[in-house]
Amino acid sequence: MTASFFQELQTELHLGVSQKGHPFRYFTFATVGLDRMARLRTVVLREVSEDLAITFYSDKRSKKITHIKENPKVSMLFYHPEKMIQLKLEGIASIITDTDLLSTYWKNIPSSAQKEYTINKPPGSTISRPETISYLKDENHFCAVTMTPFKIEYLQLQNPHHIRVRYSKEANRWNGEFLVP
Repeated sequence: MTASFFQELQTELHLGVSQKGHPFRYFTFATVGLDRMARLRTVVLREVSEDLAITFYSDKRSKKITHIKENPKVSMLFYHPEKMIQLKLEGIASIITDTDLLSTYWKNIPSSAQKEYTINKPPGSTISRPETISYLKDENHFCAVTMTPFKIEYLQLQNPHHIRVRYSKEANRWNGEFLVP
């Protein structure tokens, strides 16, 4: 009975990559580093594999990258306001090190967006004014992160009953069970 909801969440995640303006394009990414404080930020969905591994890009000097190195267990939150669907994904994040793959990703980023990965100071650095930011010419701090989920919670708010399903990955197979919303 839970298979149709799983199919829907797969479809919506893939549409988040391919469909301009889809609500899943931007999602909340959560990490917990050694300081044991949950940190949330919005990132851009770049790729969803057939097995639902999620890829996004980052500046390799950012706190999220430090946190992933300290604790690769992460969470993601997606919300579709028109369909009233929320997805929570939990999994293991890894920083992509394959230089050919990174080069392919880099080439597909518009030059106007590539600029954001060439800022001379790390994200979160103090500056006197926004116009004082300078850019590197021959190097960048681009990296990509993939999260492989092991748990997904699907929640659809609807009348007369909300629907909540937890999917757990066991032996490369997703098993679903209904939960009280």
